[in-house]
Amino acid sequence: MTGDHYFTAQPASDAPPREVEFSVADRDYRLASAGGVFSASRLDPGTAVLLRKAELPDADTTGNLLDLGCGFGPIACVLADMAPASTVWAVDVNARARDLTAANAARIGAGDRVRVSAPDDVPADLTFAELWSNPPIRIGKEELHELLLRWLPRLAPDGVGWLVVARHLGGDSLQRWLTEQGWQVERHASQKGFRVLRVTR
Repeated sequence: MTGDHYFTAQPASDAPPREVEFSVADRDYRLASAGGVFSASRLDPGTAVLLRKAELPDADTTGNLLDLGCGFGPIACVLADMAPASTVWAVDVNARARDLTAANAARIGAGDRVRVSAPDDVPADLTFAELWSNPPIRIGKEELHELLLRWLPRLAPDGVGWLVVARHLGGDSLQRWLTEQGWQVERHASQKGFRVLRVTR
């Protein structure tokens, strides 16, 4: 057993190749995955709820979209597929996750529109029309708050953030905390124990 987590920068654990199949909005996806990344063997249930219940971008969507904590790239790939006129920034601390996301973006024909990046390599002046995240709750509350305080302010003035958090892992308390920070937060949907939060200025 190693000390690796999905938020480990350079996983040392074995990475047997896997494939994850799922459907969103009547479109089928088959993406590469591997050990050492978040939800390596299936589409995470929270991510599935987020992609099913939030308002996906469409062909008219332009600008920069952010997948924060991209893992092997399911959210980034769906966003790029749904919004071909946009640029998707897929951000993760995990180098293996970033490599998989880049490969999966190329697999769906969006390799030129998905910018895979470590957090510190995203241009400082970049703002986002949309932020999507199944945030890494397991890093701890303080670190999670720091993460959101770093990235939510980079929403464009009319931008929107979509977050999914399990209720038993603090979805309702996170909604209250975001409101206390001055954000407009709506519980957009609840399903299978998950809260989908819509966050705006």
